Amino acid sequence: MWLKDKYGEWALVAGASEGIGAAFASYLAAQGVNLVLVARRKEPLEAFASSLINQYKIQVQCICCDLAESIAALQLQKAVTGKEIGLLVYNAALSHLGGFEKDTLEHNNKIAQANMVTPMNLVHLFAQPMLSRGKGAVILMASLAGFQGSGFLATYAATKAFNRVFAESLWYEWKDRGVDVIACCAGATATPNFINTKPEKADFFAPRVQSPDEVVKECFEKLGKQPSFITGTGNKLASFIMQKLMPRKMAINIMGGTTRKMYRL
Repeated sequence: MWLKDKYGEWALVAGASEGIGAAFASYLAAQGVNLVLVARRKEPLEAFASSLINQYKIQVQCICCDLAESIAALQLQKAVTGKEIGLLVYNAALSHLGGFEKDTLEHNNKIAQANMVTPMNLVHLFAQPMLSRGKGAVILMASLAGFQGSGFLATYAATKAFNRVFAESLWYEWKDRGVDVIACCAGATATPNFINTKPEKADFFAPRVQSPDEVVKECFEKLGKQPSFITGTGNKLASFIMQKLMPRKMAINIMGGTTRKMYRL
């Protein structure tokens, strides 16, 4: 129950109905933390919430919200009035797989809003009370795609670079004020969205696909100890080679070529 003791009784998880978000929620529920779960789809969110309530006997509030809307953060703040949110997890993300010019301008703006602007707004709104109390935590999901140019994932990759740098910056600002901040930089993870894209294995040496539970367990092991981390041994090794040993041009070519091959683009 160390999370509840350290950060408080309530956590908000954005993008919580499946995949990594659901794994975060389950981990927190097992620690006895009450949850505010946020997602767009009502039925799967409420079904998941019911399963957590039955299994862990916690309180759960469900909020259906489009995080790509400019007022999303303010809506969430209003919806949880009276609850002391001690831990904020932002897992929600939009993406486009394919050529940048083939996606609409409207959708690119939604990706930027959901992946960058809304989490920035939520952190601003919810971290201020944490700082006043002298305790709290913020977890932002980033991605290996954000470590260099990632062809066919251009806007998504750029937003994930923002999340990592944003979290690292706040880690420094708040590390002596009782609020832990971390960017969780995941590679390929067996979420429903990832599986539904039907990716092909890029090559024999590609890092293995992790489970959401593995990502979340490692994140909580690192929380409060470092500003960002890469999940999984294989991902760490691949990132070290690409970032430290290769010219940046080569790393960008490998990333784009891998995506092209995986998705037959």
